[in-house]
Amino acid sequence: MLHTRQNVHPLQGISPLITTLIYDFPEGYVVPDHFHEQDQLVYACRGVMTVRTRQGTWVTPPQRAVWIPAGILHGIRMSGRVAMRTLYLRPGLAALPRSCCVINVAPLLRELILHACTFRALYRQKEIEAHMIDVILDQLEVVQAVPLQLANPLDPRAVRVAETLLANPGDQRPLKDLCRMAGASKRTVERLFLAETRMTLGKWRQQLRLLHAMRLLAEGKKITHAALEAGYSTPSAFVSMFKKALGTTPGRYFAGSTSS
Repeated sequence: MLHTRQNVHPLQGISPLITTLIYDFPEGYVVPDHFHEQDQLVYACRGVMTVRTRQGTWVTPPQRAVWIPAGILHGIRMSGRVAMRTLYLRPGLAALPRSCCVINVAPLLRELILHACTFRALYRQKEIEAHMIDVILDQLEVVQAVPLQLANPLDPRAVRVAETLLANPGDQRPLKDLCRMAGASKRTVERLFLAETRMTLGKWRQQLRLLHAMRLLAEGKKITHAALEAGYSTPSAFVSMFKKALGTTPGRYFAGSTSS
């Protein structure tokens, strides 16, 4: 693991609005559960990160970032070699939700993140840095959230179904059988998932398979292997779902990711 920060002397007695951190992680590295006192924008310009909290799971491939508000306990797992670039913002500085979400990183925001990470911190008292802060905040006001998250159910019966699927996303057993094993009818579990995750059980399973396949691709697996391992009937079914979620094919998407 490579950990670097720019060696810049802070202003005496003045707190920065934004601080930065650069990490390069090996494949499979896990950052244990922790939290920060600042809001956090976590961006990987190479590789895929999976952020887990008590509320759910967020997967961020290249060209996306995870927003983690201050105080939220979270852990991160790396798929493939990950080049992480992080901005820590004073709480409430950015106009983003007080819950985790995955956001699109447009080319301008990407360059701003990479440039900001050449500084240890950004201060309003320095004119050039003040301009950079303003542009970053302007970009964060117009970002779009993307559906690359998986909320956790709360009811013990729904949790048992979710844990079974999480342990094996490619499980082909009918949902009614999994629900019966969890001690409830499919109708009951469907109601619980919809109320607690805002997804039907079928949609939740579909989302889990997509996110699992994305992690496999980031680890260098072929599209056919990733699709079948994640439970898709054919590679073309996976490609169709991937295009629907991310607007392009898996091959083009991951070929377009670069490191910095």
